[in-house]
Amino acid sequence: MLKLTTFLLALTALLSGCGYDGHYRYPCQDPANWELEECKPPICTTNGACPEDLVGPDIFNGTSDTTEETTNE
Repeated sequence: MLKLTTFLLALTALLSGCGYDGHYRYPCQDPANWELEECKPPICTTNGACPEDLVGPDIFNGTSDTTEETTNE
Protein backbone atom coordinates (compact mmCIF):
# COMPACT_ATOMS: atom_id res chain seq x y z
CA MET A 1 0.00 0.00 0.00
CA LEU A 2 2.89 2.34 0.75
CA LYS A 3 4.36 1.80 -2.73
CA LEU A 4 1.02 2.61 -4.34
CA THR A 5 0.63 5.78 -2.29
CA THR A 6 4.16 6.88 -3.11
CA PHE A 7 3.60 6.18 -6.79
CA LEU A 8 0.34 8.15 -6.83
CA LEU A 9 1.93 11.11 -5.05
CA ALA A 10 4.87 11.10 -7.47
CA LEU A 11 2.53 10.84 -10.45
CA THR A 12 0.42 13.72 -9.15
CA ALA A 13 3.50 15.88 -8.64
CA LEU A 14 4.77 15.04 -12.11
CA LEU A 15 1.49 15.77 -13.88
CA SER A 16 0.85 18.99 -11.97
CA GLY A 17 3.82 20.50 -13.79
CA CYS A 18 2.19 19.84 -17.17
CA GLY A 19 -0.67 22.29 -16.73
CA TYR A 20 -1.47 25.76 -17.97
CA ASP A 21 1.45 28.15 -17.64
CA GLY A 22 -0.31 31.37 -18.60
CA HIS A 23 1.28 31.80 -22.02
CA TYR A 24 -0.38 31.96 -25.42
CA ARG A 25 0.58 29.34 -27.98
CA TYR A 26 0.48 31.87 -30.82
CA PRO A 27 1.35 35.57 -30.46
CA CYS A 28 -1.87 36.62 -32.20
CA GLN A 29 -4.00 34.84 -29.57
CA ASP A 30 -3.02 37.51 -27.06
CA PRO A 31 -5.44 40.46 -27.28
CA ALA A 32 -2.51 42.80 -26.56
CA ASN A 33 -0.99 41.81 -29.94
CA TRP A 34 -4.12 42.15 -32.09
CA GLU A 35 -3.01 45.55 -33.39
CA LEU A 36 0.39 44.32 -34.60
CA GLU A 37 0.95 44.11 -38.36
CA GLU A 38 1.68 40.38 -38.16
CA CYS A 39 -1.80 39.84 -36.67
CA LYS A 40 -3.67 41.70 -39.41
CA PRO A 41 -4.59 40.53 -42.92
CA PRO A 42 -3.03 39.89 -45.38
CA ILE A 43 0.03 38.91 -43.32
CA CYS A 44 -1.82 36.68 -40.85
CA THR A 45 -3.96 34.97 -43.49
CA THR A 46 -0.95 33.33 -45.14
CA ASN A 47 -0.15 31.25 -42.06
CA GLY A 48 -3.64 31.08 -40.52
CA ALA A 49 -2.67 33.08 -37.45
CA CYS A 50 -5.33 35.79 -37.59
CA PRO A 51 -6.87 36.48 -34.17
CA GLU A 52 -10.36 35.79 -35.50
CA ASP A 53 -9.23 32.33 -36.65
CA LEU A 54 -7.40 31.55 -33.41
CA VAL A 55 -9.93 32.71 -30.82
CA GLY A 56 -13.14 32.64 -32.83
CA PRO A 57 -15.20 35.47 -34.27
CA ASP A 58 -17.41 35.85 -31.18
CA ILE A 59 -14.53 36.56 -28.85
CA PHE A 60 -12.61 38.62 -31.41
CA ASN A 61 -15.63 40.84 -32.14
CA GLY A 62 -16.64 41.03 -28.49
CA THR A 63 -20.02 39.39 -29.05
CA SER A 64 -19.42 36.32 -26.89
CA ASP A 65 -22.17 35.69 -24.36
CA THR A 66 -20.42 34.31 -21.31
CA THR A 67 -23.51 34.07 -19.13
CA GLU A 68 -25.19 30.74 -18.76
CA GLU A 69 -28.93 30.47 -18.59
CA THR A 70 -30.60 27.77 -16.58
CA THR A 71 -34.14 26.63 -17.09
CA ASN A 72 -36.35 25.17 -14.42
CA GLU A 73 -38.45 22.54 -16.07
